Amino acid sequence: MKKIKPLLFTLITLIGSTTAWAQKTPWVSLFDGKTLKGWTQKGGQAKYYVEKGQIVGETVANTPNSFLCTEKEYGDFVLELELKVDDKMNSGIQFRSLSKPDYQDGRVHGYQMEVDPTPRAWSGGIYDEGRRDWLYIPNVNPEGKKAFKIGDWNRYRIEAMGNTIRTWVNGVPVAYLVDDLTATGFIALQVHSIYADMKPGMKIRWRNIRIQTTGLKPSPTDQTPVVNLLSNQLSAQEQAQGYKLLFNGKDLSGWRVARSTEAPNQRWSVADGEIRVRKSDGSETGNDIVTTENFAAFELVFDFNLSEGANSGVKYFVNEQFDSGGKSGIGLEYQLLDDERHPDAKMGVVGNRTLASLYDLIPSEKLEKRFQRPIGAWNQGRIQVYPNNKVVYWLNGFKVLEYERKSNIFKALVARSKYEKFEGFGLNDAGPILLQDHGDAVRFKNVKIRELKSSPVCSE
Repeated sequence: MKKIKPLLFTLITLIGSTTAWAQKTPWVSLFDGKTLKGWTQKGGQAKYYVEKGQIVGETVANTPNSFLCTEKEYGDFVLELELKVDDKMNSGIQFRSLSKPDYQDGRVHGYQMEVDPTPRAWSGGIYDEGRRDWLYIPNVNPEGKKAFKIGDWNRYRIEAMGNTIRTWVNGVPVAYLVDDLTATGFIALQVHSIYADMKPGMKIRWRNIRIQTTGLKPSPTDQTPVVNLLSNQLSAQEQAQGYKLLFNGKDLSGWRVARSTEAPNQRWSVADGEIRVRKSDGSETGNDIVTTENFAAFELVFDFNLSEGANSGVKYFVNEQFDSGGKSGIGLEYQLLDDERHPDAKMGVVGNRTLASLYDLIPSEKLEKRFQRPIGAWNQGRIQVYPNNKVVYWLNGFKVLEYERKSNIFKALVARSKYEKFEGFGLNDAGPILLQDHGDAVRFKNVKIRELKSSPVCSE
C-alpha cells in the first residue's frame, strides 16, 4: 500500500475535522474571562467588574435595578451560564430585553429568568421586567423549585425559539412559557436594587457565558406545566401532555345549554376569540352552558375576565338531574367573583363564597394584590381533579385550595351548606364542565383540559 502524501493527508484530516465541526452546533462565548468587552451598563449604578475569570455584580445603596447588557441583540438562541449568588440577594438573567427612549425614559424591560435564593424558591421562573410582572411562577412545578443550590454554583439554561421560552436550572426543567410580545433583544445580567434583607456589597458571580444562535433544535417535550399566553392555541408540549381545547376560539361547538340538548342561546356569544356572556336586565339568569362531553379525573385551565361587580363560576361534576328551580346548574364550583363589589363575598361562612373558593364549602387562600389581577383584567384558574379524588384549585400560578372529594370531611361540609338537600352532591364519578350565567358580563378564553391518569405522591 502506498503512503499518503503529507499534503493529501492534511487535506483529508482538515475536511474530516470540518465535517465533524459542521455537525455540531457552535457555541459562542459572550465573556472573554478578562474584560467586559461587548457589554454595556444600563439602569442603576451597581458595580460590575471582572475577578478570577468571573463577572461580578455588587449591590450599591440608593440605586435602581442595574443591568450589564450585551451590545448585540438576539432572537432565537440557547443561552447557558453558571452563577453563584449571595444568600437573600435577588437577581436575574434578562433576555429579549429592550431599552428605548420612548419607553419610561429608557427603562430596561423584557423577559427575565429569575435568580432567587430565598425560601420562596422561584429561581428559573420567568418575570417580565418593567412590564407585566410575573409570567411563570414555578409553584406549579415543585420539582423545578428544588433545583437551585443555595451558596453554590448553578447552571442556567434558556431556550428561546419562536414563541416558546423554556428554562432549566442544573439540568432540571423549571419553566415553559409561550408568548409573542418580544421577538428579539439584548441579554443582561441583573443586580437588583436593595430591598428586604439585601444590603450593600452583596455579590453575584457569572462565568462560562455562552450562546448558540444557529442549528437550533428544541429539547424534547417533558412534563413541565405550560403557561401559554397565546389565545386558544396548544403548544407542542401541551399536546404531548394530552391537553385539548374546550373552546376553539371561533364558535361554541362542543357546548350546549344546561339541562337541554339545545345550542347556547343569545345570552352567549363569541367575539375576538372569547366566550362572552352579556349582562342581564335582571330577568335572565340560569342560562348556563355545559360541555357535550363528561369528565372524571382531569386538569382544567381557563382564563377569565370579570366585569365590575360580576358573579359567575366554573362548575364540574355537574348533575343535571338535580332540580335547581330554574336557576344555575348544580355542581362543584370554582367561584368567580368581584369580592370588593359583590355582596356574595360577605355571605356564606368564613369567606367560602369569595374568588377561587369551593363555593359555599371551602374558602380559598387570598393572594397579595399584585398577583390577583384587577377586575377587567385577565386572570387564570386551574382545577386539578385526581383519580384518588384529591382536588386542587389554582389562581394565577398559586395553589389556593385543596380538598378530598367523597371524604367524610367533604360530606360533612356539604351537609352544612346550601347543597344539603341534593343527595349525592359532588359524588358522581363524571360530569360536564359548566360556565355559569349569573346575570353579569363575564369573558372566558384559553379553556383547555386533559385527563389525569395518576395521582400525585405529594403536593406543593
